[in-house]
Amino acid sequence: GAEKHVKVHVSEPQSIARTVEGGFAANAEALATDLNVCSKRGLAERFDATIGASTVLMPFGGKYQMTPAQIMAAKLPVEGKETTTCSAMAYGYNPYITEKDPFVGAYLAVIESVSKLVAGGTGLENAYLTFQEYFERVNFEPTRWGKPMAALLGAMKAQTDLGLASIGGKDSMSGTFENIDVPPTLVSFAVSVCNTKTITSPEFKAAGSMVCLLEPTYLADGRPDATSLQEVYKTVSALIADGKVLACATPTYGGVAEAVLKMTLGNRIGLAVNGDVDMETLFGYRYGAFVLEMAAGAETVGTVLGTTTDAYVVTYGNETVDMTAWQAAYENKLEPVYACNIDYDKAPIPAYTYAAKERVAPAIKVAKPRVLIPVFPGTNCEYDTAKAFARAGAEPEILVVRNLSAADVTASVEAMVAAVKKSQIIAIPGGFSGGDEPDGSGKFITAFFRNPAVKDAVHELLNNGDGLMCGICNGFQALIKLGLVPYGKIVDGEESAPTLTFNLIGRHQSRLVNTRVCSNKSP
Repeated sequence: GAEKHVKVHVSEPQSIARTVEGGFAANAEALATDLNVCSKRGLAERFDATIGASTVLMPFGGKYQMTPAQIMAAKLPVEGKETTTCSAMAYGYNPYITEKDPFVGAYLAVIESVSKLVAGGTGLENAYLTFQEYFERVNFEPTRWGKPMAALLGAMKAQTDLGLASIGGKDSMSGTFENIDVPPTLVSFAVSVCNTKTITSPEFKAAGSMVCLLEPTYLADGRPDATSLQEVYKTVSALIADGKVLACATPTYGGVAEAVLKMTLGNRIGLAVNGDVDMETLFGYRYGAFVLEMAAGAETVGTVLGTTTDAYVVTYGNETVDMTAWQAAYENKLEPVYACNIDYDKAPIPAYTYAAKERVAPAIKVAKPRVLIPVFPGTNCEYDTAKAFARAGAEPEILVVRNLSAADVTASVEAMVAAVKKSQIIAIPGGFSGGDEPDGSGKFITAFFRNPAVKDAVHELLNNGDGLMCGICNGFQALIKLGLVPYGKIVDGEESAPTLTFNLIGRHQSRLVNTRVCSNKSP
């Protein structure tokens, strides 16, 4: 390509040191409502964290599902087999630091993303990086060019210090609108593969545990010393691998205090912080440090921060933070934007129970019932549906419905009819058939099952073959729209037909809940 030359001037950096003023409780309360710290649960739970049945860490941990996980961890999808190999991902970036010193900001972005992986128990053996860069329009001005130059040098320095490579990324130099510029942005994503057995979550697990702060030595500009940091990483990874750590988190924007406060939320276990730990250690930047809840009998490391308690409070000297009130402020900050705590009628729900006196056996006996699992455009749960049926003793068959041409659809109808005839169960898995549009989901599935040949085959299976049908998520919506629920046959849609409606919060909410099987009638 054609050569281009540009003059670059890296401006004098500003100090990134954070001034800590006031008492412990006041600073802790300020963190609860800081937009960089407060709860994002109402946003995160819009996205299904259980798709594929391979989730290792849910986004929010603990009995109360409140402590945010610092990494994404999910088992690799393997058809027909089980695995303990999982992928992990974490990110790092602080715009306030990068604005003052793009070199240090980019360096610490890498450190933050990698430290989250280490805290999550992945180690660094298989870690790689990828960067997302976004800067103001440079306009061939040397000082504006200096910001991406300094940031890339900082990221490169972090990579050489850690021996990790960035293998991808995306950059943009268009972050300017009229006279408004984006802050210098280099977000580091750290990715790895590891074993599920070492994955560690950040919520405190038990009262009476010693909690330690292990940190590297820091340079004058706020970066951790590379040699010291490597030793800290090795120590933390070894402790986790040996089962000596119950919970682990690395401090980010809000420092050690933010880490500790969030670690209490998941199981409502408090912390008595040692009074000799100074405020700057608690609220200053501590990238590359780790807060460790030690297992019973494990030796302490670094500085002892304190001891976990049954009381849902965090104490420091003569100051106490009531975590019930802190949690309310933490959650309510973005409640008007991403609602998740909706008032509803909390009257007791009747505990309906149906106990069948006689269980119906199938008229046609087979040792391993065959389960047909049709895959429509947008279906994304066929592997885990097939695994679940295989574990239960069935023989699953995944059939991909093709729709690129009219001939493909015709061939798929013929394949479906043939598969239904030799099956005892049809299970429609979840996903987003046809993108759930227009105006609702399951439309493509419904249209396909209304094909006369498919409809006749389904009715033959249900009525004469003593067969069963199951629908999950998108598949369940299709069962309702077809009339299979509740009528047991495919019927034309009517205005009075049952349908699914919106829940109280008007959106999906991805959480784990306890359910009760209230009838033993279903096969």
